[in-house]
Amino acid sequence: MFRKIRKKYLQISIVEKYLLLPGLLTSILSIGLWQIGIWQSLELLTSNLLLQTRYYLTNDHWDERIAVIAIDDQTLAKYGEFPISRDRYTQLLETLEASPPATIGFDILFSEPTGHDTALAEAMAINGNIVLAIAKRSVGIAPSSDQKTLLPVPILNNVTAKGHIISNADIDGITRQISLYINQFPSLSIKLLEMYNYNLQQTITSNNKKSNLQPIIIPSPQTNTPEQTVFINWVAPTNTIPTYSFIDVIDRKIDTVKLKNKIVIVGLTATGAKDTLKTPFQQTPPTAGIYVHAATIDNLLNQRFLQKLPWQLEIFLLIVIAIGVSYLFLPLKLNQRTLILIILPLAWLSISLFILTTYNTYLPIVSPISTMLLSMMTIQWQEQKEKQQLMSLFASHVSQETASLIWQKRDQILQNGQLEAQEMVATVLFSDIRSFTSISEGMTPRELLDWLNNYLGAMAECVQQHHGVVDKYIGDAVMAVFGIPFAHTQPEEIQQDAINAVAAAMAMQDRLILLNQELETAGKPTIHIGIGIHTGLVVAGSMGGSKRLNYSVLGDAVNIAARLEQLNKNTKDKNPYSILISQTTFQLIKSHFPTQTVQEMQLKGRQQLTMIHAITGSQFDN
Repeated sequence: MFRKIRKKYLQISIVEKYLLLPGLLTSILSIGLWQIGIWQSLELLTSNLLLQTRYYLTNDHWDERIAVIAIDDQTLAKYGEFPISRDRYTQLLETLEASPPATIGFDILFSEPTGHDTALAEAMAINGNIVLAIAKRSVGIAPSSDQKTLLPVPILNNVTAKGHIISNADIDGITRQISLYINQFPSLSIKLLEMYNYNLQQTITSNNKKSNLQPIIIPSPQTNTPEQTVFINWVAPTNTIPTYSFIDVIDRKIDTVKLKNKIVIVGLTATGAKDTLKTPFQQTPPTAGIYVHAATIDNLLNQRFLQKLPWQLEIFLLIVIAIGVSYLFLPLKLNQRTLILIILPLAWLSISLFILTTYNTYLPIVSPISTMLLSMMTIQWQEQKEKQQLMSLFASHVSQETASLIWQKRDQILQNGQLEAQEMVATVLFSDIRSFTSISEGMTPRELLDWLNNYLGAMAECVQQHHGVVDKYIGDAVMAVFGIPFAHTQPEEIQQDAINAVAAAMAMQDRLILLNQELETAGKPTIHIGIGIHTGLVVAGSMGGSKRLNYSVLGDAVNIAARLEQLNKNTKDKNPYSILISQTTFQLIKSHFPTQTVQEMQLKGRQQLTMIHAITGSQFDN
């Protein structure tokens, strides 16, 4: 029952410590960075790359029902600088009468009267499917100046439909959004589609029946919505949209049949024009502004505007990624996490590309991938913090190998910043310097401290080399434990702990021979120690308050080892190494070390008799 409760508690602790905390910290950090726009510039750049990748993989194209008649460099070379005379537009409409387009939109402002307006108005009235542009112009130079609406001259305004040509670029100069309606007034693209639908309904087929083609679905204006904005789905470079030179159409170098029943947009594309447009495909140099209307019409015709996640869903996505990646990284080592951190972004890019290609939906790239990176960084930070906390309990009392093992199995023993109390069978070693009091009287405090630290450091190395833990220093005494902090339950493990303890004791005595030679050369007192070893039940865990913790063991086994060490003072015979062990330890190591039975006696503070043995030689070669 205790093991089941402990296992459940450990699982809860892991979730709280490694999943919830790093996951929530990452979520908060990532959402905060998203909120203040840190990801925005990178997200825009990534969206360009993703759209370009989709195009190169799918070779998608614009709708063939769209065509552009361009007032290009060739046209201006013949007609002079822009704006060209309006009688040229009259000529254009007359040229197209033989194979009339479904509708014609002019991305040109006719806001100033000219002498050719009457003829142009008659041509537009005859065509009946003309849409003219309106725009806004600031009045004054102050930022708060009012904006004046630039309408076509009245004679043209009365015979045509109108649509606005207002668009705004993002911070990188690329136009990704357009307003279909501004205060319920339609854009040029919307109005052209309305005309196109009307034209479809009026088309008579060869059997004198109206066309059964389904009209294009056009979004309706929404009340209480100043701007109805959509994201343009740039499916390809604009130079792939069928574009014909204005002068070539006028001179009939272009077969106008190619324009029959098309949605035609007329506008300026000449080099140096002020109306330029940056797209994900064309930035340096930019393309002509007329193509933003062509792209919008394409998206309306095919119902393929770019969809983006609502901000609420994007926040939820970041939270899920932060917690999910934290959970994934939890059991992995650093090199494994690094590999996963390479795979996950590639997988996310692949998913995003698939969703974009299949559903015309753009999934954020930078914020999720950055959240993955932040998750790893948070996990690493959390683990470093935990490692420092755990290692502060052991400090330099364990070997590097043991420290690594403790860190790898930290969840088995660490609970809420403390090492959980555990009952276990361990082997305890006590050592003490003979005649320490008299030695200390003959030395200054500074000399004594250096002399003692030299000795304690040498003894600690012997303990650590044999997989022991230096529990504490008690003046000149050393208390070491073998078999902690992980409970050993198998007989062979417990036996190995006892063997390690005796081997460490022998190493301590051997090391003293070399140390004493150094001390004697330096004119300092030599050292002789006694060692007591016992194997038994102990309780190991954190001791102290929240400000000062120490990992230690308690129990009768500790007392017995201390009593055995004291017996060395009066046990000279049959005890050449001054190492006394209990009967329990003797049973575990007798086939590995030569021993000699000393006597059976009652130890101080204990009622039952204890058989005492001495180690008489080095470990057997097994």
